[in-house]
Amino acid sequence: MNKIDWKRKLTSRKLWIAVVGLATGLIVALGGSEETAQTVSGCIMSTASVIAYIVGEGLSDAAGAAITTKENKED
Repeated sequence: MNKIDWKRKLTSRKLWIAVVGLATGLIVALGGSEETAQTVSGCIMSTASVIAYIVGEGLSDAAGAAITTKENKED
């Protein structure tokens, strides 16, 4: 069984567009207004941007720490 790469999944724009599409469709189907659907969609995309930034920075920091550790071992 393959391990799921959650970091890559959470930073996927395709995933977040699919989530927005699902949320918007459900809001409209359940009788919500278009304005509500737009507000919720905007909130989801804003949250997705923050998640992508945090995961990206974490990966960058981890890579930097690995390089620093490797350099220290070579000295």
